Amino acid sequence: MKTPPPAVPSRRSFLRAMLAAGIAPVLVPARVLGANAPSNKITVGVIGVGAQGTGDMRNFLSQDDVRVTAICDVNRRNLDRARKVIAEAYGREDVRVHSDFRELNADRSIDAVLMALPVHWHSIPSLGAILAGKHLFHEKPMALSFEEGRRVRAAVKKTGVVFQFGTQQRSETKFRWACELALNGRLGRIKEIQVCAPGGKPGPKYAVQPVPDHVDWDRWVGPAPATPFHEEKLKRDNHENMTPFSLGMISCWGIHHLDIAQWGNGADATGPRLVQGTGEFAAEGDHDAIQKWQVRYEYEGRAPIVFAPEGTPGFTHGIKFVGETGWVQVRRGVITASDETTLLRDPQNKYDTMPVKLRVSTHHTRDFLDAIREKRTTVCDVETALRADTLCQLGLIAVKRGRALHWDPAAERFTNDEGANALLQPRPFRGEWRLPVV
Repeated sequence: MKTPPPAVPSRRSFLRAMLAAGIAPVLVPARVLGANAPSNKITVGVIGVGAQGTGDMRNFLSQDDVRVTAICDVNRRNLDRARKVIAEAYGREDVRVHSDFRELNADRSIDAVLMALPVHWHSIPSLGAILAGKHLFHEKPMALSFEEGRRVRAAVKKTGVVFQFGTQQRSETKFRWACELALNGRLGRIKEIQVCAPGGKPGPKYAVQPVPDHVDWDRWVGPAPATPFHEEKLKRDNHENMTPFSLGMISCWGIHHLDIAQWGNGADATGPRLVQGTGEFAAEGDHDAIQKWQVRYEYEGRAPIVFAPEGTPGFTHGIKFVGETGWVQVRRGVITASDETTLLRDPQNKYDTMPVKLRVSTHHTRDFLDAIREKRTTVCDVETALRADTLCQLGLIAVKRGRALHWDPAAERFTNDEGANALLQPRPFRGEWRLPVV
């Protein structure tokens, strides 16, 4: 897509030329007329082809105007599996393979990057891709620290690339419907938004295992503190509960539902003023990330959000908008309400009369690709992404500090606790790794 395509003849002039040459125009493939010529395809490189990355990659492979041309991972088994998936999609194994994301980011033939690495690796490769001028589909969450996310935002604004955050629920109709009901007053004044997501997963103290030949463990650990290898640490539901690599489920799962709460609270461009919470951490084992929590976010002129994990009394999985005259609750594939006949029956027709309309996206990957072609923002652009991700960061910091924290959403800092402000900064990076300067 980098090189402007040659002028494409109209169908009429193309057929006229064929007839003049004595060629019978029996069937003319669309690609001949320029619809999906290679020069028109968006070329995509994938950094991280584990379970999440491969699943996301399949969405790109299904799009006719995309070509996945490069993949990167430090686990050779992941690369082998991804190559087979690509071969099945394209009929041949036609992809460049890397073990160093810097090589992929330096490839000028790549238009866009899908980044789906473990959380401790989110900021450095993403910044490298953005600063190389590549559009970015960034899997959630933003990063281990607020400052890393803020730097990603600065890079996107500096370069003008398209950014899509991996909060795919914004492209599911039921979530949008629930938010529009809340924003249009169909539930009366919203008194509270309840958010409930999976909590932490306890785990053992892992023994030390020899590093297998198919894994570059030092590169996998990367900027995180050095830690012994164990095959279980490669699994997402384990390393996402370990603080060297993640903030825990308060972030990894919480970001999905907190993002929708922000959307339905009309708070995409701002944040809470007060955050306070309590939580529990595992007493032993390597799964040392937060296990349970209850956090309250208070806004100026908007409803408060209360966030707790599954198993908390009074909470059920999903996002519940509680109004003075009714409520609506939504989770993946399911939407319920206090009065389903009035609120949910034939919603598409009823919603046509509501004045507040949210951005419509029904396919998260397609929205990203169309935004590239149309030079517009996505349904979850970098500002929206960072504002939602900030709730995860603030909630965990409030639990750690054990006090009510006053947050200035414009200045993006705490006004009553410098110790809390220090926790917004990145952890020390190991070895050669540094956060790129924007």
